[in-house]
Amino acid sequence: MIISKKWLGQYMDLSDITIEEMAERITDAGLEVEGVAHMSSGSKLVIGKVLSCEAHPDSDHLHVCQVDLGDTSEQIVCGAPNVAAGQKVIVARVGAKLPDGEIKAGMIRGQASNGMICSLLELGVDAHMLSEESKNGIEVLDEDAPVGNEDPLGYLGLDDAILDVGLTPNRNDCMAAWSMALETGAILHKEVTLPYEEGSANIGTPTKLKVSSETEKCPLFLGKVINHVTIKPSPKWMKELLMAAGMKSINNVVDISNIVMLETGQPLHFYDINAIPAQEITVKDHQACTYTALDGVDYALTDDDIVITTEGKPIGVAGIMGGDDSKIEDTTSGIIIEAAIFHHVAIRNTARRLNLNTDASVRYQKGIEPMATFKAMDRAVALLREYADADGIEETVQYGDNHYTPVAFDVNLDSINKLLGTTFAEAEVMQVLEDLHFAPSKQGENIHVCIPSYRTDISMEADIAEEIIRILGYDRLPSTLPYMPATLGALDKRQRIRRRVRDILSNLGYNEAVSYSLVSKKHIEDAILPCSQDIVEMASPMSEDRRYVRNSLLPSLLGCIAYNQARNQHDVALFEISNVYGNHHVEERLAVAASGALQKNRWQKFSVDVDFYTLKGLAESMLEALGFSNNRIRVQENKLDTKHFHPYRSAELYLGKELLGIFGEIHPAMAKEYAIDDVYGMELNLEVLLNNKASKVKFIEVSKYPSVSRDLALVVKEDVKVADILNSIRKNGKLGKENIIQNVEVFDVYTGEHVEEGHKSIALSINFQSNERTLKDKEINEIFDKILETLKHDVDAQLRA
Repeated sequence: MIISKKWLGQYMDLSDITIEEMAERITDAGLEVEGVAHMSSGSKLVIGKVLSCEAHPDSDHLHVCQVDLGDTSEQIVCGAPNVAAGQKVIVARVGAKLPDGEIKAGMIRGQASNGMICSLLELGVDAHMLSEESKNGIEVLDEDAPVGNEDPLGYLGLDDAILDVGLTPNRNDCMAAWSMALETGAILHKEVTLPYEEGSANIGTPTKLKVSSETEKCPLFLGKVINHVTIKPSPKWMKELLMAAGMKSINNVVDISNIVMLETGQPLHFYDINAIPAQEITVKDHQACTYTALDGVDYALTDDDIVITTEGKPIGVAGIMGGDDSKIEDTTSGIIIEAAIFHHVAIRNTARRLNLNTDASVRYQKGIEPMATFKAMDRAVALLREYADADGIEETVQYGDNHYTPVAFDVNLDSINKLLGTTFAEAEVMQVLEDLHFAPSKQGENIHVCIPSYRTDISMEADIAEEIIRILGYDRLPSTLPYMPATLGALDKRQRIRRRVRDILSNLGYNEAVSYSLVSKKHIEDAILPCSQDIVEMASPMSEDRRYVRNSLLPSLLGCIAYNQARNQHDVALFEISNVYGNHHVEERLAVAASGALQKNRWQKFSVDVDFYTLKGLAESMLEALGFSNNRIRVQENKLDTKHFHPYRSAELYLGKELLGIFGEIHPAMAKEYAIDDVYGMELNLEVLLNNKASKVKFIEVSKYPSVSRDLALVVKEDVKVADILNSIRKNGKLGKENIIQNVEVFDVYTGEHVEEGHKSIALSINFQSNERTLKDKEINEIFDKILETLKHDVDAQLRA
């Protein structure tokens, strides 16, 4: 919010306070003043008259001027191209301090110069507020400028200071100068008088104007015909206030619409009455077309945009900008006033798409107080009658309603003091509520408050407590030490698992990635084991690529792999731990994606490429380290998702009977869509681990007894799984109470010559070792024989000849 001290000074006496003190008080009350800027600066300035202007004898662009300063006459050398005799100008005397330095007497190419004739740029005025003529030369004042006046900046209305107030989202009311004045008055404890006469618009003869809306995005529309207005320059005070707000004065009628918007926060639009001969205005959507707006640019409107129409033709983009064909011209003799409420989300979407962030659209987006529409109409009619000779006024036409119900409730001082930890007296609390215009009245032990319409952020006692403490000052809060029980800090189960998984994967050479939680429709369609079919969609997404909250992690990691491979980085190993979401459902997931070589040594020509078994070993090692031993883990053929994973190079992973996740090679079709090559991925649901109890990880000393290794070559049918063979071997390892089979490793799988068709040869190495004693050949042979019998029974295995 940009507002000036002079503007606020119209409503209250600010003669006893500096702009810096105001900024500090307003900031302390919760509305942070982000900057204070003076519209101009300079000391020892005076209005002078150029008596003569002669060319400098030793320069082709300098002029030697004799300037009347009222009390004296001085010679000044000036280089401005537009300086001439008879002009009234701003002169900086010798010793004057300007933004760029101090003015000193001197000789310029042999001619004495005692001062400087100034341009507004040299006095620190913002270039955006100046015409090209003012930028390129000295400022030439009007004929009525009083020579000798030592306050030329005040004469021009540039003796003002601007406050840039940063508003919190709940204080959109302070976008209006009147509301900001009331707020400032409450903070400074000053009486505020607003130039508002309620009901000023309730005049007029019967009208033929008809207004309506065919969209729910416009719940209220006011229209008013004024048949006769006079277009002329605005009064000086209006020009000054607009300049302080960063707006240029155009003419009295257009300036009034802008002033009313700045005062009330309600955007208005004035239409040339001759552009709407049917005197019918209808608000519509679904009016896709190309429309030329007030700035002369053609905009492509869509069905979602709100459009002001007459006789079916657009005359304005609602809440953003009027049309070029209905604007106020110097020839305008009558106007139609529009004051309406439009849906803030629709206005925001249109403004963003068209890149039209006008003052009106910003106010609609932030929200307008319910009664501002009526206040703005009253104020506009009053100003038009006073400064535009408004006549032929017709009655106001209204469509819809604002559905406003005044807010009033009781608060209790004891409850407020208890909430704040204070001991405020009733008298000072009542004074604060009076200053805030909450109309407090005693109701027994309670205080009854009636909330003004512009304070839409106040609805309960806690809000009143906040208002009291910010006005009285947060330094009034007593200083107390927080009371809390002494506890021993520790990680919960979820935090322990998350941290342990990070450590395991990082130690194995995987890099952690952090990707966006908001994704595109494509990522939602490619979800791996989606946590919910009921996806969460953003009401107002930043872009189509960030419309949905993701329900799976792996597609995001594949995007990271694609980014690296596109930049010639093919050896990539990533993981991510994050939440995925459905409507009212959250799961924590782990995703892993890798491509290329996990280990590589070019000197020794050694490389270990990522494959299916890399991820299988990773999953088993990680789960074992977390306390979930291999006998609780089950890997089986992937039948759940063969759209995103290769059907013959992927698997489902179970913890007991619960599905933990899927891993394997990404399906070639999906890899092509993501522009990636040979990528292996895994997504695990960490909630399954959290819902199951992990076993304690036990450590035992290395056995000091020798081990015995036996090799075994079996012939089995091709459909027999190696995992079934390993399970059959391991269940025969008991010797007394000890399991002496320490390891079973497959070192060869063979099909072809010397092996019957439809069969395969599996070569295994079995390692026997005891932690208690040296094993005897007889004991090992007995167990080995049991293994062969079990393999014959379980998988119909035959020893290979």
